[in-house]
Amino acid sequence: MDSLTVSHKLPIIDFTKENLEPGTNSWSKVCKEAVCALEEYGCFVALSDKISLKIHNEVFGALEKVFDLPIQTKIQNKSTKPLYGYVGQIPFIPLYESMGIDNANTLEGIQNFTNFMWSSGNNAFSQALLAYSKAAAELEEMVVRMVFESYGVEKNYESHIKSVNYLARVMKYKEAQLEEPKLGFVAHTDKSFMSTIHQNQVNGLEIKGKDGQWFGVELSPSSIVVMAGDAIMAWSNNRIKSPHHRVMMEGKGERYSIAQFSFMEDTVMVETPKEFVDEEHPLKFKPFNHLDYLHFFSKEENRRLECALKTYCGV
Repeated sequence: MDSLTVSHKLPIIDFTKENLEPGTNSWSKVCKEAVCALEEYGCFVALSDKISLKIHNEVFGALEKVFDLPIQTKIQNKSTKPLYGYVGQIPFIPLYESMGIDNANTLEGIQNFTNFMWSSGNNAFSQALLAYSKAAAELEEMVVRMVFESYGVEKNYESHIKSVNYLARVMKYKEAQLEEPKLGFVAHTDKSFMSTIHQNQVNGLEIKGKDGQWFGVELSPSSIVVMAGDAIMAWSNNRIKSPHHRVMMEGKGERYSIAQFSFMEDTVMVETPKEFVDEEHPLKFKPFNHLDYLHFFSKEENRRLECALKTYCGV
């Protein structure tokens, strides 16, 4: 093996430990592992008993049903917020189709989406999505708490959680035929504070390491990828970087996945705590409005930027 070639594997962190509560030894251990992984890769694989096999099976059964709806129905998934609605039928990523669910960890948010898709509602879909979204939000909140504690700003945690809004994006990637390009989705960083990604048993997610090498991620039904977004990169003053990732459809079968993103409410600025700034660590990013940043990124010319965040609010 070439000595310059490093084989990457995303850290797998066990969140199923009993008594995983702040102040316990198991919490401290998992906290250290999670923050190290976020600083090294910008993401990790979490094993979580919050995502039971029942939730896993029901949510992907629900996703198959919603993507089977007519295209005329699916394109009704619209939002006043940029990048929140239906995405699909794009020539250079022909395998990809997705829809967004705002306020995804609330019954109201799920039902608003469901009632657009099915005129008489769909209770089974709503229940499956809500169970998953709540579980994913709980896991993310736990990781965010670990980050805040680890960096000594746990006093800011409660106000942060109160100002978070969740967008769930449900996604389908068609199986690539022999003559088709394998690209499921282009390389990008998430614009969220943090994201969680869960999939059916068709792999395809690839992460770019700090050395520029792309590597695949394999996921079991009880595992979920926890990923840093651009907003936590700004908040942490570059301690945690949002990783570039993409989807390559090499396997057999259709890939369904659900990514849940946390965004700050419109009234709250994404801001680096003063504790993270000193002579050794000068301020890297100016405070910004999360939704305004999404508007900036939604413009075609800004999507090609190497780091949209630095262009938008870098110091």
